[in-house]
Amino acid sequence: MLFSSWQFIFLFLPVALAVFFLIPAQPAWPRKIWLLLASLFFYGYWKIEYIPLLLFSICLNYMVAEFITRHRHHPAARVAIISGVSLNLLLLGYYKYTNFIVQCLGRVSHHDFGAFDIILPLAISFFTFTQIGYIVDVYRNQSLHYRFLDYALFVFFFPHLIAGPIVRHWEIIPQFAGHILKVNLADTSAGLALFLVGLYKKMLLADPLSSFVATVYGAAGRGVILTWFDAWLGTLAFAMQIYFDFSGYSDMAIGLARLFGIKFPINFDSPYQAASINEFWTRWHITLTRFLREYLYFPLGGNRCGPWRHALNIMTTMLLSGLWHGAGWTFVIWGGLHGFYLVVAHRWQHFVQTRGWRLDYRWYRFLAVSLTFLVVLVAWVFFRAPTIRVAGSVLGSMVGQHGLTMSDAATNPQKFPGLLWSKLGVHFVPGTFDADYTPLIKLLAVVLVIAFCLPNAQQLLVTYSPALEKPARPGWFRIRLNWMSGLVLGGTFFWIVRRFYVAAPSPFLYFNF
Repeated sequence: MLFSSWQFIFLFLPVALAVFFLIPAQPAWPRKIWLLLASLFFYGYWKIEYIPLLLFSICLNYMVAEFITRHRHHPAARVAIISGVSLNLLLLGYYKYTNFIVQCLGRVSHHDFGAFDIILPLAISFFTFTQIGYIVDVYRNQSLHYRFLDYALFVFFFPHLIAGPIVRHWEIIPQFAGHILKVNLADTSAGLALFLVGLYKKMLLADPLSSFVATVYGAAGRGVILTWFDAWLGTLAFAMQIYFDFSGYSDMAIGLARLFGIKFPINFDSPYQAASINEFWTRWHITLTRFLREYLYFPLGGNRCGPWRHALNIMTTMLLSGLWHGAGWTFVIWGGLHGFYLVVAHRWQHFVQTRGWRLDYRWYRFLAVSLTFLVVLVAWVFFRAPTIRVAGSVLGSMVGQHGLTMSDAATNPQKFPGLLWSKLGVHFVPGTFDADYTPLIKLLAVVLVIAFCLPNAQQLLVTYSPALEKPARPGWFRIRLNWMSGLVLGGTFFWIVRRFYVAAPSPFLYFNF
């Protein structure tokens, strides 16, 4: 069930909220039981057969954590944590990577082993990482103990179950266990505003870009030689699509949790405004970055070692990050590229520090933001392309392998701006596919301004503390939740319902991971 579907917005969510409010706030356990049942229904609506897998995972990890707590400071606790993490990874590996491994073995041995009929359970990457973090934290602090109901709700809670944020136990379980789940007007208004902002990102910004992205990469997949302009435009459109799709989902998740009186951590902080790749990863998918840093990068040694070992730790972390996103070589290359970027960025930072340079100039930041976005854009090609061959074809067109070409369907070569493109050395060729360029370019101009210049949803609503922490950087303006903002949000919602809810909504991109 998608957050943006009419089944969720007009049926599931109203019923979940209504029953939640009708149940007395004290004692708290009936409301927790209701949230648990609602979350089970939410997950089972996609495919009920995988509910036992999710229940097995939760019971297994809770028992591992309890065993560690009861056998604290005993060698058995170490055996338990190794076994628990291994079982989680084996479960994830079976469902997500079996066919990828078989395919790799087939290529090495020059034998076709076929493919197993394995359906990837929804959210397995997210609930596996959430629980690995929990049992590792229990091992590190062996006095940790939570009631099973609170732990199960921590994992099950539907706003983060499918695609994050990857929450930590000490962020969420005390909120379930420490108060009576009483919701006030501030929770409701802030949660509803965040949910609607995320919905508008998805419906009005991300989804309209998806058709052109699919057209461009689909054409490349069929062997069509893309024009230089289409390759760049399609990749730029995908960069904006995935940003507004996933940041929109994260806003909706944080808003949904707030409707029930629970605060989630921030997951996005205007990442395309980052002035370095290091800064980018402190802004993009923040909870995943935090998980990889604390449970992989630091245990490998982090930066507490020589430069070569430090570089190896970064590359290992980012390669595994790419593999987590998808079982394919394109994702591995995407992760490797970001690892390489990070290694170069760390060496540049070290070089600047040793020279004692101060680079806090506006012109330098502008160049740094531009360069960071450019290298991220190049890496997105591998993230979006279905195969390495398709990625190579798109990149070849982007670097001008087939000349600086543009479809004559994009603009009239005899009029402005076609004349200007011609003077810059661009050659016009017949279009290879049908596309309506004018509204697309206008939309891209809008989303670029939003992504690079405007405050994000957390900054806009910082007055109402919508998330666990405040944004690291204040926005240059904020909004007040009053009758006027309510009229704007409500009017936009009414318009979206009338215009878009006539067909099935598109799924969020990160549901694939």
